[in-house]
Amino acid sequence: MVRMKRVTIDDVAAAAGTSTKTVSRVLNNEPNVRDAVRQRVMAAVEALRYRPLASARSLATNRSFMVSLLYDNRSPSYIMEVQAGVLEACEARHYSMMVQPLVSTAPDFVERVEDILTRHRPDGLMLTPPITDHPQLLERLRKGNIPFACISPRHPRGRIGVTLRERQAAAMMVAHLVSLGHRRIAHIVGDPEHGAGIWRLAGYRDGLENAGLKENPAYLVQGMFSFESGVAATRKLLALRRPPTAIFAGDDDMAIGAIWAAAEAGVAVPGEVSICGFDDTTIATQVWPPLTTVHQPVREMGRRATAELLRRVAGADDARMVEVDFEIRIRASTAPAPKA
Repeated sequence: MVRMKRVTIDDVAAAAGTSTKTVSRVLNNEPNVRDAVRQRVMAAVEALRYRPLASARSLATNRSFMVSLLYDNRSPSYIMEVQAGVLEACEARHYSMMVQPLVSTAPDFVERVEDILTRHRPDGLMLTPPITDHPQLLERLRKGNIPFACISPRHPRGRIGVTLRERQAAAMMVAHLVSLGHRRIAHIVGDPEHGAGIWRLAGYRDGLENAGLKENPAYLVQGMFSFESGVAATRKLLALRRPPTAIFAGDDDMAIGAIWAAAEAGVAVPGEVSICGFDDTTIATQVWPPLTTVHQPVREMGRRATAELLRRVAGADDARMVEVDFEIRIRASTAPAPKA
């Protein structure tokens, strides 16, 4: 059997015309390497298809070259998009990703995370909502000087990761419904433990106020960022004596549940009730009618938050909280309000 010769770091250094130490610094994403040198090294890495041995890198640098993604989220479509973005950033820097589902309300939650840190020794943690706002965990990580990045934290000041103007986006979605003539607009509220649930509810209220509409408590129904909670909430809304003509769900999974419940009740979407969501996950274009929603670039958010985390791990002192843009994606699930 003919075995292919393994490309070594010396081969990369020779091809790039630099030292092995510089190649190592580039691969480890360390600062103070000139951009031209970094580009030359990465070009050599790609041309030679060099893949460093994880064990050798760990021994040489006392790092695991692994990021642990922690989540406690009922939306599988959201988590899949986050994972894809985190993995993309990890692979670009020759890191591995470990995904760990957890229950953030469990009494031993912090101990579970400490066990992950002890057994797997990740170089950093990626935190997703609601874990991103768990006060005891954040205190533990800060005391232990453990690098972490957050996606959509409730309090972004002083942290690194990524955020989005969710309150403004929710207000714009309500404005879209108002522009279609809707005045009876309901909101399925997201998990109150998530910053997203709080921001989107505030944006819904902003949208009503901007349009001069009075909030109707009957049109606010609690959900939990899950398909099932969207179904249950919509059943309550459609059973009202004067049901809403539009439903703004706090995320796409609840919005899909709303579409399902409307079909169950024989209520036409969007002819009798318009339905919209938030996130623009893959499922938004896989249902009928396709879902009007706020496009939150979840995959990009996972990628950019991980990139900031790895910069912090490499010693950069300017890793930051990045803000990404949103868009209102108008599709067939919203239409002009039915005539009274």
